[in-house]
Amino acid sequence: MTAPAREEFYREKRLPPYVFAEVNRMKLAYRKEGRDVIDFGMGNPDLPPAKHIIDKLAEVASDPRAHRYSASQGVPSLRKALARYYERRFNVTLDPDREVCVTLGSKEGLANLAQAITAPGDVILVPDPSYPIHMFGFIIAGAAVRPVPFESPEHFLREAAHACKRSIPAPGALVLNFPSNPTAQVVDLDFYKEAVALAKANDLVLISDLAYSEIYFDGTPPPSILEVPGAKDVAVEFTSMSKTYSMPGWRIGFAAGSARLVDALKRVKSYLDYGAFTPIQIAAVAALDGPQDHVAEAREIYRKRRDVLVESFSRAGFDIPAPPATMFAWAPIPAPYADLGSVEFAKLLLEKTDVAVAPGLGFGERGDTHVRLAVVENEQRIRQAARKLKGFFA
Repeated sequence: MTAPAREEFYREKRLPPYVFAEVNRMKLAYRKEGRDVIDFGMGNPDLPPAKHIIDKLAEVASDPRAHRYSASQGVPSLRKALARYYERRFNVTLDPDREVCVTLGSKEGLANLAQAITAPGDVILVPDPSYPIHMFGFIIAGAAVRPVPFESPEHFLREAAHACKRSIPAPGALVLNFPSNPTAQVVDLDFYKEAVALAKANDLVLISDLAYSEIYFDGTPPPSILEVPGAKDVAVEFTSMSKTYSMPGWRIGFAAGSARLVDALKRVKSYLDYGAFTPIQIAAVAALDGPQDHVAEAREIYRKRRDVLVESFSRAGFDIPAPPATMFAWAPIPAPYADLGSVEFAKLLLEKTDVAVAPGLGFGERGDTHVRLAVVENEQRIRQAARKLKGFFA
């Protein structure tokens, strides 16, 4: 006798099948067969944190008192270190007690904020394509998400303004993510000035994801929305230790900006977690306040990998626009395979070449014409992948 099929719970029903799951299953199966999969699919940094960060973690972890519950909003020294970073990097002054909250990574912070500020049925504007948590964090919280197509910064703001006029009910928040995951698109401070003006004219909350602020290649550091006068009235910004300091598994991120929004986040978090392990938080202080040469070194490694990827894949028949920032390349599906869509193209590529990429459909409906490649393989492996692709495209 077979067991009855389990009925999905309410929030499960709101989530579509995970787009990346089929490709991930193929990767796992191929590796079990002994196939050498070259994986550009997941943005999982392969560089280690700097030695002084790891040393500080070990030092603090050796203290028996460090293993008790920590602080949900983050230990004071880490909130102050983040405020010092914003002062140095963006010339933005933050109150570490009222305008900063430490999160378990920016992804979890975004999801927690969605729970804090969203009522069922609220309309949230999200770029399409965009990192999945930007959309699904709000869907899980009960909101209705309206995708806003992103073709250029100017087009995006026009579309967002149009959505403010046409959405019923009126939207309550707009998500921004620049440098963008997955598209690597960057914006300037004028864009943020227009976004703040749009938010104030339409009673919008702005949620800025700045996780890739330190991975840029054209010499111009990406700005923060909090540099705009008055932005802290309407905006909260998320940053992360994951990419800048190669600490993705440590799960440390930050929310900064509007005291009202940060307070709402803190209140929800106080019911959900006790904060990150204290030694990790103190090690994050050492990262923010300590030498930054390893950040510049990591940026240069990603730049060289980007250049090798663009050049070698182009010679193999897979043209990839050079991304100006992030650790990702956003690549149009080659014309002979465009009708397949991103999922079937990614599966075909993996089957025939053992090269894994992320289907663009996982980042929104308008991403289905592209795939995303993360430069988390070294230059030798990138060239090896290009040789495999050359045979495939030939």
